[in-house]
Amino acid sequence: MGSVFVSNLVLLVVAALVVVGTLSSLLAARFGAPILLVFLVVGVAAGAGGPGGIHFNDYWATYMVGSAALAVILFDGGLRMRLASMRGAIIPAVGLSTIGVVMTGALVALVAGPLLGLGPLESLLVGAIVASTDAAAVLFLVRAQGLHLGRRVGSVIEIESATNDPAAVFLTVLLVELLTTNMGNPGLAMVFGVLREMAVGAVLGVAGGYAIVALLNRVDLPGGLHPVMVMGIAVLLFAVTSLLHGSGFLAVYLAGLVVGNRPVRAIASITSFLDTVTWLCQIVMFVMLGLLVSPEKIVFYALPALGVAAFLILVGRPAAVFLCLAPFRFSLKEKLFISWAGLRGAVSIFLATIPMLAHLPQAEVYFNVAFAVVLVSLILHGWTMATVARRLDVTLSDPAPAIRRFEIDLPGQTDMELVAYPVVAGTPATGQAALPTWARLMMVVRAGQTLTPEAAGELKVGDYGYVLAPPKRVHQLDRLFRPQEATPMDDGAAFPFVGEVRLGDLMSFYGLVVPDSELGLTIAEAFADRSDDHPARGMRIKYGHAVIEVREVVDGRVTWAVLRLEAGRLKRSIAKVRRLFGLQPEGEDDEE
Repeated sequence: MGSVFVSNLVLLVVAALVVVGTLSSLLAARFGAPILLVFLVVGVAAGAGGPGGIHFNDYWATYMVGSAALAVILFDGGLRMRLASMRGAIIPAVGLSTIGVVMTGALVALVAGPLLGLGPLESLLVGAIVASTDAAAVLFLVRAQGLHLGRRVGSVIEIESATNDPAAVFLTVLLVELLTTNMGNPGLAMVFGVLREMAVGAVLGVAGGYAIVALLNRVDLPGGLHPVMVMGIAVLLFAVTSLLHGSGFLAVYLAGLVVGNRPVRAIASITSFLDTVTWLCQIVMFVMLGLLVSPEKIVFYALPALGVAAFLILVGRPAAVFLCLAPFRFSLKEKLFISWAGLRGAVSIFLATIPMLAHLPQAEVYFNVAFAVVLVSLILHGWTMATVARRLDVTLSDPAPAIRRFEIDLPGQTDMELVAYPVVAGTPATGQAALPTWARLMMVVRAGQTLTPEAAGELKVGDYGYVLAPPKRVHQLDRLFRPQEATPMDDGAAFPFVGEVRLGDLMSFYGLVVPDSELGLTIAEAFADRSDDHPARGMRIKYGHAVIEVREVVDGRVTWAVLRLEAGRLKRSIAKVRRLFGLQPEGEDDEE
């Protein structure tokens, strides 16, 4: 009976922590706090040093749960990534995730040794533990505040986050082995080890992705079991790859990438299920990591840990980013934002459990310093990420509200998808005739009644329209059901241009501040690049004192846009035109 009581008590505590962590997200949203920081604080408060008083020091269980959670989260990240959005971003991202990780770890080691009183290998271990980023959390923070990162910048950050874990994990394990055994030629072992991890992970990840696609399309399962099977295979793939000395993290990300870019059955239920499961994984992982922490030990290491965190954020990460991206055409502002987007998260604390499991003499130092660095990063980056993105103009302004779309799986069907949209005021979709030829209105729900398209006639505000469309073209359908709202910038002078005008030409005539990497792009290409090939009416890009706004989109490409200038810049442009046609002498200011 005693064991039954203990089991129920454990279930009670675990369930209560999950509920508290979930409800605390409301408080985080209210005050703008980073949601992952809240989960971490809940764990610390529930631990032995907090009001909860729960004594938890099982690093092995934390390592196992963290591995499974990260596998699911990375698989979900790959599932939502589109191959088209990765063009031009893969090589720089992989450079950051390999060379950049080694450089960051080495730079951090330079200050970790003197600050913490560690030897060369121990200092390198500190650097390896905090070298990897949790950029998926960065994207979550930016998107939650309504920002849209440029396609290439967002892709580099996301790909880096999925592919830098293998290098960080391998470096950490290798350094732990060097500290516990006498390994010859560690430099050579490091190079071959990283290559092996990446190669095995890549091969098994792609193969596993195609195996999942084949199973989903050929095996009939009862409703609701497809997502469970996919999640189980993702964790299985992670474990098998790790046992074969490959990177399980890279394998599950690539498997998700394959599945997300192939036609598969039940994709709507899979993505919906993973939405919930990844949230649960984040909550459980951060709460467990928080339980391991002793607040008084964090305070003891606070000063040297703050020094490591400051150097990492202000020097180590930016230096690695600028050096790795030097061969590529990224603007200064884009490099600065990618540098600032180096948020440290669960992976760093997760890696810090490895020295604890190996019983290294300085294991407690690594864990507490890693936790302090993550805490600083969550607070600093979490509260400033959106502001920095706006200040550096790396976001695409989209004034239109987010589209509400409901996806419905069709049994045995992968070529077509049934999607439902609520019809709201201002939407261009006013009836079946408004839909493109590749989409068919199948049903209309109006005032609780189900109507055929013929009986419903034109769609009205308050209706729900059910449309059959190819999965790859659903994003184009979204624009027909997105309200076209007037914006405050509709007043004043606007210069219309076709989408094929080059930004370099506009810069030379109107004085736009255009990054070098975009000078050769047309207006249409600039919006396609920044909006992941899904531009919409009302989207804007700011170039210094000017804003270019989309006015017309045809077949997913911007055909017309308008250029708006600030009052002073507008006056100077008018003066320039008048001088060009001899209507105003050189050097005379325009007063009109």
